[in-house]
Amino acid sequence: MYDDLSFDLDRKVFFSYDGATLLDMDLPATKFVIKNLLPQGLAIIGGSPKVGKSWLMLDWCVRIAKGEKIWNYPTTQGTTLYLSLEDTHSRLQERLLCITDDAPPNAHFVTACCSLEDGLDEQIRNFVEDHPDTVLIVIDTFQMIRKSSEVSYAGDYNEISLIKKLANELHITILLVHHLRKQADSDPFNMLSGTNGLAGGADTMFVLAKSTRCSSNATLYCSGRDIEDKEIDLRFDKGSCTWDFVADSSANPEMLLPNELQKLIQMMKEISFFSGANEELAAMLQARTDVEMRANMLKRMMNRYRSELEELGVIYKSGKRDNKRCIDIDYKQPENPKTDDQDD
Repeated sequence: MYDDLSFDLDRKVFFSYDGATLLDMDLPATKFVIKNLLPQGLAIIGGSPKVGKSWLMLDWCVRIAKGEKIWNYPTTQGTTLYLSLEDTHSRLQERLLCITDDAPPNAHFVTACCSLEDGLDEQIRNFVEDHPDTVLIVIDTFQMIRKSSEVSYAGDYNEISLIKKLANELHITILLVHHLRKQADSDPFNMLSGTNGLAGGADTMFVLAKSTRCSSNATLYCSGRDIEDKEIDLRFDKGSCTWDFVADSSANPEMLLPNELQKLIQMMKEISFFSGANEELAAMLQARTDVEMRANMLKRMMNRYRSELEELGVIYKSGKRDNKRCIDIDYKQPENPKTDDQDD
């Protein structure tokens, strides 16, 4: 084992490793509670009120305690603790009965706890001491355990750092359920309520978002230090009150592109080749896919995502012909399309 202490407190010097030594170290691999999705450490999941994030967390806790897969992702079986701090015992029981009639004994639930200021860390340490196989603790919601309601980068980062340190010390995953701002943003992670101190301190972040309030479909946006950025399309099953898997951008990288470019790829798969003015391309795209976009905006978007388009088989060249800005596009089936390794 290697000492985590990186400096000498008395002499004020670093304990450094040279590059060759660091490369030769036999260091433990990152451990996952949900393979390739939820690693050990501190995670945050954000979502609008009543979007269904609590249903998702309850289902995760039960499945991980049972050692069942979550969608196609294997899990590490162990004790789970769900701090359902906005529910009564009766409501929590009703929710659990909707999901399963076979709750495992190693899935634990509480509806009240101390705050960060009053001893939550000690409560968590005592729980893990009593249940040494604990792998996941969900705190729903983060706001219920915070020291104060004051919003500042330093305050957000300090509170997140305390929980992150606790997760690392205990070698578990702590997942905070949090709300989103009302203001929309092209980057869903920018909508997490609070400052960037929350995102900066977390190891893994999720945002569960619906396109419309009444929709049964949602996207789970995933990002983190130990996972690839991805988007998972889900559908809520009202019968079982669980989120069903629809599609994963790991297997379908087109999902990571703006909708307009997804439609462009769809069109190019059908026609294979296009040559003409930029305005003609925009007009054809609108006629075939109902995407209405100005030619210059479409071209700008294509340039921004050029490398992604090329990986997906859309190769293009731009130039001027007869004083018009023109584009030639070829579609070639990718030789080595990305595959999902989550069942490896």
